[in-house]
Amino acid sequence: MRKKKMKLLCALVLALLIFNVSCSSPQDQSEEGVDSISSGPMLPNELLLQYFALIENGQFEEMYYMLSSFSQSNVTKEDFIERNRNIYEGIGAHNIAVTITKMYENNPLTAQKIVRFDLRMDTIAGAITHDGYAFFDLNSDNEYRMHWSSRLIFPEFGDNYRVRIGILPARRGSIYDRNGEMLAGPGPASNVGFVPGRMSDDEEDIIKVAELLEMTPEGIIRRLGASYVRDDTFVLLRTIPWDAQDLIDELLTVQGIMISNTTVRYYPLGQSAAHLTGYIQNINAEELEALRDQGYHMNSVIGRSGLESIFEDHLRARDGREIFIVDGEGNRTFTLARKSPVNGNNLHLTIDANIQRQLYSLFDTDKSASVATNPLTGEVLALVSTPAYDPNDFIRGMTTSIWTALSEDESLPLFNRFRSAFSPGSTMKALTAAIGVEAGVIQPDVDTRRSGLRWQLDESWGGYFITTVRDYSGPANLNNAMAISDNIYFAMASLEIGAELFARELRALGFEERIPFEYGLFSSTISRTGTIESDIQLADSGYGQGEILMNPVHLAAIYAAFVNDGNILEPWLILDRPYPPEVWIPNAFTPQTAGIVLDSLIYSIEYGTGQPARIPGVTLAGKTGTAEIKLTQDDRAGTELGWFVLFTTDEDAKNPLLVVSMVEDVQGRGGSGYVVPRVASVFN
Repeated sequence: MRKKKMKLLCALVLALLIFNVSCSSPQDQSEEGVDSISSGPMLPNELLLQYFALIENGQFEEMYYMLSSFSQSNVTKEDFIERNRNIYEGIGAHNIAVTITKMYENNPLTAQKIVRFDLRMDTIAGAITHDGYAFFDLNSDNEYRMHWSSRLIFPEFGDNYRVRIGILPARRGSIYDRNGEMLAGPGPASNVGFVPGRMSDDEEDIIKVAELLEMTPEGIIRRLGASYVRDDTFVLLRTIPWDAQDLIDELLTVQGIMISNTTVRYYPLGQSAAHLTGYIQNINAEELEALRDQGYHMNSVIGRSGLESIFEDHLRARDGREIFIVDGEGNRTFTLARKSPVNGNNLHLTIDANIQRQLYSLFDTDKSASVATNPLTGEVLALVSTPAYDPNDFIRGMTTSIWTALSEDESLPLFNRFRSAFSPGSTMKALTAAIGVEAGVIQPDVDTRRSGLRWQLDESWGGYFITTVRDYSGPANLNNAMAISDNIYFAMASLEIGAELFARELRALGFEERIPFEYGLFSSTISRTGTIESDIQLADSGYGQGEILMNPVHLAAIYAAFVNDGNILEPWLILDRPYPPEVWIPNAFTPQTAGIVLDSLIYSIEYGTGQPARIPGVTLAGKTGTAEIKLTQDDRAGTELGWFVLFTTDEDAKNPLLVVSMVEDVQGRGGSGYVVPRVASVFN
């Protein structure tokens, strides 16, 4: 009976203890300090380890409650939290590791303990390591508390000292063409700004400068009023071309204006290579949040489009950082960590800047896309989209008038056409011919005895007819059909091939798949659904209408197969890749088929629609194409795309070249006839 009473009494005492602990408020616990950290008194070494563990979790308030009453009387909780948070978060402290090396009594009478330790932490500027020591006293509750001073953060740190972070700038990699001509890299510019202490009181000066720089007076006043600005501060307003002499002379008439030389990202080809190179801009807040761990900072630049964006990781400059201490007068006293800058890597392209410039100049006022390649290697020699913009405008600061002109221009100068896919028109006929020859449907020398300028399969087509422009003066065979660009011949061939086989063979040529190219391109497609739904759609697809869409780089790669024994080479853009070239699609056509289609394309230049491109003594092959973009066959409000493919055929040619050019809105301008002489001039 006595044992039962004792057990009951113990249970009641235990329950009462649990009740008292559970009822203590968080406020009571945090004010006591240690209870918020552990369930009981901690030894000084344990307390120190806990203190540094709280830093990594950002629990700076909890750290404050570990301080002795003497330390708390010297630093307020708010100041302690702000100082520690600013330092540790500012330097990006993480992976904080502390090793206790020794603990001993400093004064046996006061029971004061000293703990020596080694600390290591990773930061944005690399690792910081140091040894240190901390003093601990027993408080009135017989629990240890820490004496704190700024030297617990860093041994070299004083109470009125500050931690500073410096950026050590690195250089972004440059982009060069195959001959070493710079397409993107450092170039001269002029910084324009006010020095407030030299300015007059005349408000008209600000208005005049705002007008000259295409800024607002309010924007200039806002910059001049920034908290960091002093009388001798150079307040940057805009960066302008270094050779804009008339503008510079006009700006220098304003009191307080200062113009200094600077180096910026520069694109020497300007509009000619805008869509190829793209441009860089300062990183925005959203990007910085996502990329801060990769070494980006608030002053970083980032590739915004084109190769600058695609090869950002290759080109980007990885700025160095240093973390150092300055005293109360701002004098540098000690360097805590330093990470050296790493320059970006240069990019060497297969591009030929001369061909790039020439193709741009030929079509600069048109909505066009042009691709030039070496057909024997797959090297891309030019990628041009017109009209374009000047990427230097984004570097110097896009003015309102320039941005408005670009964004409201109906010809879409910001739209990259060589990336896109378009209706190929009669350039498709070479593909249909190759598929038809491979399938045994097209017998190259057989006269199909077809005549007339319109045709339909049967009455089920109702009022829909395939039409063509020219009739035959000789036999209706492959060479003549290619030469006069007979829509009906290739429509009939595609119907004989059949929808299933035709679509399957197009997929085997890379349709509906990613084009293996360093610069991301839209894929060529068979139709909106990826299948051919009707005889009319099949017939139209055979001569490049229907819903067929082709990317010009892909079209160039397929045409090059006719001089590579039927192998489709990978198009490539980066010069320092292994040689010989990679084959994208081996045996896309047999060598015999490739030779047959090549002969028809030579015939088209010698005697057909491409005849204006002939060069005496040089064997060229190619195909014209005019694609109608209409809602119905009778639509008179639609437009036309003009295409021309032209290439050298001699394996021993000194400068092998293949050019594909597409121009929108050629209706009433000669169709593909508008494109032919311009492309031919590149070969001449």
